[in-house]
Amino acid sequence: MRRRTWAALSLLAYAALPYGLVQRLNLGLLREGRQRRKALALTFDDGPDPATTPAVLDALQEAGARATFFVIAGRAEAHPELIRRMLEAGHGVEAHAARHVHAWVRTPWGAFLDPLRAARRVSAVTGRPVRLHRPPHGAYTLATWLGQRAAGVTGAHWSVEGRDWHSASTPEGVRRRVNELIFPGAVVVLHDAGPGARNTLPMLPGLLSDLKERGYGLVRLDELDGLRPLTFRDLPRRLMGGLDRVFDHRGGTRPAGGRADNLFRVGPARFPLSGVTLQGGTPVPKGTPAAEFHVNNPLLVDLGLRRALRLAREDFRDLARDLQTRPEVQGAQVVFCLSALAPLLATLGFETRDLPPTAARRLRAWANVLRWAYGSHSQAPEPRLSVMRREAFIARYGKGAALRSESPDPPSHEPLPSSP
Repeated sequence: MRRRTWAALSLLAYAALPYGLVQRLNLGLLREGRQRRKALALTFDDGPDPATTPAVLDALQEAGARATFFVIAGRAEAHPELIRRMLEAGHGVEAHAARHVHAWVRTPWGAFLDPLRAARRVSAVTGRPVRLHRPPHGAYTLATWLGQRAAGVTGAHWSVEGRDWHSASTPEGVRRRVNELIFPGAVVVLHDAGPGARNTLPMLPGLLSDLKERGYGLVRLDELDGLRPLTFRDLPRRLMGGLDRVFDHRGGTRPAGGRADNLFRVGPARFPLSGVTLQGGTPVPKGTPAAEFHVNNPLLVDLGLRRALRLAREDFRDLARDLQTRPEVQGAQVVFCLSALAPLLATLGFETRDLPPTAARRLRAWANVLRWAYGSHSQAPEPRLSVMRREAFIARYGKGAALRSESPDPPSHEPLPSSP
């Protein structure tokens, strides 16, 4: 029994804890920057390869983009001309591995030594210190973590995975996935060599064009604003993001426009309140088909209210498009939000109403939890209902009258249709 207990504790310390705390929660790792500036970092693993890496470098040069390459030591030694080209173009070159082997199937000694060997050998090729290390597959054991510290390098993870390496992926699918998942400050992982290159090479010029059109700056990993290793103080923010994803999955809520960098997330709902009448005398019965939207809290916090207000006017255009194209919200009669941001939403055309005391207390308590998680010490204002009729929202934020629903507005004195 003691042997089994000791074995279980050893496995917990060596693999389970590093997996949960480092590999999953990314404690001690670089994962993303703050979202104040519309820039992101493209990173490429597994190179350099003379058959594929030059095409990646050509695409980046054409787009005027900088990136960071996590290289395998032996390949860097075999192709120093490619490393030199990366550095001359202003890209970052950091260590990926001495041997590209998953940490879980290595001996502890081998996993410990790999970051040291990789950093030393890559540094010898670049002629400059290696400061970052990304282990193969982003996998960690205690030995990997200790090896990074012995080598004096910081672990670098990612916040957006292109999955270009997956056998079911296609170039267009990888391009679409990255476009959907990126956000300011994101670290994107792709591959300039190995299996992932078969998808990355053909799609990269198009992706770079997409990102430029969307206003993103493409910078080295070390140039991201607010980039630093995550600490336990960052855990509440990380956990709240996870809760948002669980909530969104269960409620069919998605970022407006299908873009993770939108300020709003929207999903189908039934209007939750009774006795609400809009300006003009239109009653909104409880149960009316509706679209409920929520705020992208990390983006709001990093931008601040003033910049968020400007972005809201733009991002509501995507929400207006969703009301006309997403089947699950096409039948919505009203658009609403229950939040402490009612004063801001009032400036954007929403009508505001008080909430029942019980609901207001519950929502205010949750708003204060969110503020604590995102580092604010002030108390949230009283939450209120912000609501607008669907047709009014589309008229205000859609692309003109041509995008309006073909069905006429109901007379102002008639109630909107409710659920059966």
